[in-house]
Amino acid sequence: MYYCIYQSPLGEIALTANDHGLSALAFQAGKSPITFTGFSENNSKFTQVIQQLDEYFSGERKHFDLPLAPTGTNFQKQVWQALTEIPCGETKSYGWIAKSINNEKAVRAVGTANGANPIALIVPCHRVIGSNGKLTGYAGGLGLKAKLLIHEGAQFKP
Repeated sequence: MYYCIYQSPLGEIALTANDHGLSALAFQAGKSPITFTGFSENNSKFTQVIQQLDEYFSGERKHFDLPLAPTGTNFQKQVWQALTEIPCGETKSYGWIAKSINNEKAVRAVGTANGANPIALIVPCHRVIGSNGKLTGYAGGLGLKAKLLIHEGAQFKP
């Protein structure tokens, strides 16, 4: 297991990976900073991730193309895969995600899985908002969520 710290325009981001791909991305100032017990620092493992993050923050990249290795249940992984289908600059509701995974009644479970997403930003859980168009929870905080959506040109109610 490897880690790296990336200095983004929105604060310090911790990255972790294993030999299969990126396993976590967290804004360290948020509610769920990553601790590195059992990890080895190895910036060379993150060259592609850092390049794509640089492109995202400069406005050149709208979609990430990286090997991902999140740990979670099959249901969580299904939700996280659905999140990657939300285009940059768009937002969707928890209900939309539930329908997209053919489980319309699982709206609350979708919300829980969304909140457990270990690869923030790249698996764009920040693009999920309430059905009323208002921002809902985000591990990095609602202020950061708003900044990410504004950066992407997405519409939401403050």
